[in-house]
Amino acid sequence: MTNFTDEVHYKPSLEDMTIQPMEIDHARQICEWQYESPYDLYHWPAWDTMQKDEIEFGDPVLRRMQYAAVVNRDRELIGFAQFFPIVGVTRLGLGLHPALCGRGIGPGFLRLLIREALRRAPQNSIDLEVLTWNTRAIRAYERAGFAIEDTYVRPTPQGPAEFHCMVYQSIL
Repeated sequence: MTNFTDEVHYKPSLEDMTIQPMEIDHARQICEWQYESPYDLYHWPAWDTMQKDEIEFGDPVLRRMQYAAVVNRDRELIGFAQFFPIVGVTRLGLGLHPALCGRGIGPGFLRLLIREALRRAPQNSIDLEVLTWNTRAIRAYERAGFAIEDTYVRPTPQGPAEFHCMVYQSIL
């Protein structure tokens, strides 16, 4: 895999990114991603644990139905998405390779995911949840057409936390 940290100017465009089914190799890679603090709470458990306990994309049925990998032109994994179905809504979950965070890639990455969510369920609205302190992500989501619609506290593995629910407002 490319060492994105060595490629200071690496910034894939929307045309450089493709969504494909999440394979086990993608899932393993995501479990190895290490984010810097304070984003380290986004680390996934070890792949063996995810698979054994069938946690999220460790569950083969859930992985096939809800998860997708985002790859660049060289077929290298740069991110992933979850398209979680709720009645009338597709809730996006997403992650970008840690070395690509903070480089301005978020809005284009989000536009790709929005297109896929609309393809999968064109009648649904699209939303996502984001921790209220994660201003870097909030800015990217706003640039991609999301707006804060609600704020609430909900449980997380680290304890209760405050989240914004952001809803997609723009038309691609």
